[in-house]
Amino acid sequence: MGAINEIVAYLAQTLLSVYLVAMLLRFLLQVVRADFYNPISQFLVKVTNPLVIPLRRVIPGLGGIDLASLLLALLLQLAGIAVLLMINGFELPGVFLLLVWSVLGVVGLLVNIYFFALLAMIILSWVAAGSRHPAIYLLYQITEPVMAPFRKALPPMGGMDFSPILVFILINIIQIALRHMAQGVGLHPALVIGI
Repeated sequence: MGAINEIVAYLAQTLLSVYLVAMLLRFLLQVVRADFYNPISQFLVKVTNPLVIPLRRVIPGLGGIDLASLLLALLLQLAGIAVLLMINGFELPGVFLLLVWSVLGVVGLLVNIYFFALLAMIILSWVAAGSRHPAIYLLYQITEPVMAPFRKALPPMGGMDFSPILVFILINIIQIALRHMAQGVGLHPALVIGI
């Protein structure tokens, strides 16, 4: 692969991954019913609305789940894989295989979002305890639905909350399973955001 192809592939993957993360964050914030009026939520809505609004006319939400955002995330992942394959001179596989690769990539990216959100919450609990920053509040709203069951299973010991350890173990197990599933369907990790 020449330098120009590598640069174009890098730029395409970066732009698609940033927009894909914004789309998945919009989806997650709606699933956890995060504060819609938070400035970060408003930013994500404004950035993703040009693609979500037209699709939402055709695909409505279902029980608080924004199916349009989720479908767009899958389509963005699929487009990213197809673009990277074409830039690198590879032949496009069948639509079904591209769809499977896209699903694995989106699930992997969701797991990575939770990994980094939990890591940020742990660090911020030590550095900025009690802060009222909008980003910290959104991180709390995203992570708390996942953390609550683990806190019940493992109550705080001596003022320390060890439940994030259980969540990180679960995240690592999911990441290992996703990597093996991706290898099983012939997916190269460099083609997908999140795995």
